[in-house]
Amino acid sequence: MKDYSLLKINLMGGIVSPGTLQYILSAAREAGVREVRFGARQQILMYVKAETVRGSGIIDLKKKLYESKIDFEIDSDNYPNIITSYCAEEVFPTGQWISEGIYNDIFDGFDYQPKLKVNISDFQQSFTPFFTGNLNFIASNTQNFWYLYVRPKQSNNIFRFPILIYTLEIPKICKRIEEVIWGNPEMGENEVYEKVIAKGEIISQVILEDLKLPKFSLPYYEGFNRYGDKTWLGIYRRNETFSVDFLEEICELCLETKIGQICTTPWKSLIIKSIENKHRNLWDKLLGKYTINVRHAANELNWQVEDLAEEGLSLKKSIIREFDDEDVRTFGLSFAVQTRPKSEVFGSVVIKKRSIFAGLSNVFDIYHTTDFNPNTRELVLFEKGVNKAHVPEILQRLTKRFYAQNSKQEVSIVKRKEAKVSDLQPIKVHQCPTCFTIYDERFGDSVNDIPVGVKFADLPSDYCCSVCEGAKSEFVEVEVEGLLV
Repeated sequence: MKDYSLLKINLMGGIVSPGTLQYILSAAREAGVREVRFGARQQILMYVKAETVRGSGIIDLKKKLYESKIDFEIDSDNYPNIITSYCAEEVFPTGQWISEGIYNDIFDGFDYQPKLKVNISDFQQSFTPFFTGNLNFIASNTQNFWYLYVRPKQSNNIFRFPILIYTLEIPKICKRIEEVIWGNPEMGENEVYEKVIAKGEIISQVILEDLKLPKFSLPYYEGFNRYGDKTWLGIYRRNETFSVDFLEEICELCLETKIGQICTTPWKSLIIKSIENKHRNLWDKLLGKYTINVRHAANELNWQVEDLAEEGLSLKKSIIREFDDEDVRTFGLSFAVQTRPKSEVFGSVVIKKRSIFAGLSNVFDIYHTTDFNPNTRELVLFEKGVNKAHVPEILQRLTKRFYAQNSKQEVSIVKRKEAKVSDLQPIKVHQCPTCFTIYDERFGDSVNDIPVGVKFADLPSDYCCSVCEGAKSEFVEVEVEGLLV
């Protein structure tokens, strides 16, 4: 018999009222729970002593949750949570038409628990993932209409529904699609569309333009931050655990200061919005009481590990330590660790554990998305069969590739009115074969303090590439089209 069971409570859209969370925490405390976690799909996760869950203990936790009509699952995940970008609303403004009221209209329409993963996203943000669901609704430029991208369960194939869906129709179409494709992952997109429409009309619009994904840039989501005349607070925990004591006091303070919502994020953190500036000192005192640090390094916040995966969390910590020692820059990237087959992780760089020798040993394969945007999902293998001890080193190489790809030299070209393309003559420069950075004597190398006009042959013997630190001896001479400067 297991000593503990895993209890999961979905927080629709990643939102919970302080009163509801306080009730859950109180019931959990009486069942012997001392800490809880928040999952990547914005749900509450907690381990409970098995005898308590089964009702043979002093407190019947199930009964308390049933009485309050709080849905939960024990040791199962049949009903994945509906996740949304609501947690980013207002605090990371995009200027789009989506508002709190629109999210609430959608939530009110769900009168059932979806068995498929549903994602609902503002298309201009990059804080929450677009395509980690089975039904992925992404706002369009047309107010109150959404793109829908369908990924059948147990499939990596994604297709776009051929119409834009009206806001209030989202719950209805989720239910219809689930009825159509559940148990039929191989059904073609045309057949899915025809069967869904056959169930009744849907308020929709024709798609006039393709969805354009924003460039990925994870905002700093921790600490106190001003927006308008208020403040929001982001709380991240390195071990992904929050003590029940601390969370209960958060709920009490929210109720005292009339804050109506607490948001969970796909990064397993909390965001508390609408803090009045006059109450800021109360939050400072609460964080101090529990010695909560809210200023972690940015290269630690851009990681996602599977829920309840201690091995992945340990690997993340060891890599971050080496990154800190080497002052590795990771801005613009996000990392994910996958230790279990077929689990869902979100990152532009994905580290996948793989068993070898009939499970007697493990190695890691390292992938990145084609353009380093985690929302594109198409993975490219960078390095295969890496020993755990060498993963940080390989990742540093990969970050250099990323910055090399994104740091093409910007050359200001002053066009002479009489100049023609045919007047430009090829010139010889020297190029790093690893990251393709060019050394051109006309521009020098400001990173290495090389002034304009220094010929490549006159560079010091210990000169190295400004991007990947490749040796001077490795550079090759190439011809490029001449530019008028």
